[in-house]
Amino acid sequence: MALPAKGPAPAEGPCSTLPDTPGQVHPVDEKLPASRLVPAALQHIAAMYAGVVTPPLIIGQAVGLDAAGMTRLIAAGLLIAGCATILQTLGVGRLAGNRLPFVNAASSAGIAPMLAIAETSAPGHQLPAIYGAVMVAGVFCLAVGPFFGRLLRFFPPLVTGVVITLIGVTLMPVPVGWAQGGDRTAADFGSTRQLALAGFTLAVILLFQRFGKGFVKQIALLLGLFIGTLAAIPFGMADADALRQAPVAALPTPFAFGAPEFQPAAVLSLCIVTLVLMTESSAGMLALGEICERPSDGRTITRGLRTDGIATLLGPVFGGFPTSAFAQNVGVVSLTKVRSRYVVAVAGGVLLVLGAFPVLGAVVSLVPMPVLGGAGIVLFGSIAVSGIRTLAEAGLDDSSNIILVAVALGAGIIPLAAPTFYAGFPAWAQTVLGSGISAGALVAVLLNLFFHHLGTRSRATAGPALESS
Repeated sequence: MALPAKGPAPAEGPCSTLPDTPGQVHPVDEKLPASRLVPAALQHIAAMYAGVVTPPLIIGQAVGLDAAGMTRLIAAGLLIAGCATILQTLGVGRLAGNRLPFVNAASSAGIAPMLAIAETSAPGHQLPAIYGAVMVAGVFCLAVGPFFGRLLRFFPPLVTGVVITLIGVTLMPVPVGWAQGGDRTAADFGSTRQLALAGFTLAVILLFQRFGKGFVKQIALLLGLFIGTLAAIPFGMADADALRQAPVAALPTPFAFGAPEFQPAAVLSLCIVTLVLMTESSAGMLALGEICERPSDGRTITRGLRTDGIATLLGPVFGGFPTSAFAQNVGVVSLTKVRSRYVVAVAGGVLLVLGAFPVLGAVVSLVPMPVLGGAGIVLFGSIAVSGIRTLAEAGLDDSSNIILVAVALGAGIIPLAAPTFYAGFPAWAQTVLGSGISAGALVAVLLNLFFHHLGTRSRATAGPALESS
């Protein structure tokens, strides 16, 4: 049911389930006073910040960037996230933006395949190869977006659950390495004090989760990072060099890390992950539409995916990575019942400011690696739990589905259990199969086709495995 003409016009496409009252403003379009808007926006920042800086932190460490390079990479991630979120919430005509309280930023789903690209690329060519693949993935998202609804049946919860689970599982070695100090060549790598600091940070997060209430419980991860960093200072484990050297303000430099390089295997692996990200974004829009009582239709999802594609295509120019929905912020909207898209637009503006002032982004560099490790175990573990929850709702009472999940998870864990397993394969195959996420996703999609599509005459024969996300 459409909103009345007297209030601000609703986003094109979605309808409202609210009563048709003259002069009523839909909660999604409500402009809150600053006293309510600013705290609500900061709540979204608290929920998303750790996730936004995680991809640049991990990739930067993997390719051996110095403190200045890490600062630029983090600033770029914040800047792109801010721009994408503002575009998504405010929209540009019928071109882009779902006009929902929807946060867009670099997704953790792309980390594992990007690490695989970095490992198979020569020094100095790692980031260019990653950025070239990301840009093509952005073009792929823009091309497929308008027709993606027809492809959703190939990515049911059974497939996306496997992929999300593998994201958490295959990334777990990263926080474990951080907990030991991050630098494997350091003399104190894995020392008792490094592990004790990681354990202390984890304990702080668990205590806030157990005894915290409301907003405090919501930001338990950030509080753990903050208190863990404070605890590290007396022991000389917090390095402020990057903060002292970071410029106060700086405009991002195009291709600061080198011109993009296009490697076919790298492009293929990220295009596979992009399909997963598009499924995740579509599911997030559908869920948020229900929460906000403004159901998302096909045009809404198309505009939302187009925003993902634009951010993914243009992001690498300044140092960004594949962009997608942030599920944790959908949870914030559900929990707080604050549905105004302008709240999230302000949060995007805050991210934009953080990205334009690298000294603010460099504050993250104060956090010692063991502190990040303690928090990372929670962060990546929760991703795996999300995947398990999705699988639990995907019809695992069917023997075919059990076999599908078992084989796909096995294929995804091979690179983790035996890193040299594909050493004898061609380089392109190592890039695709060397990423547990890409390998698991590919196997899950193929087995889904085999069990539930080939030789079947209708979707009904496939049972719950074909339920759309």
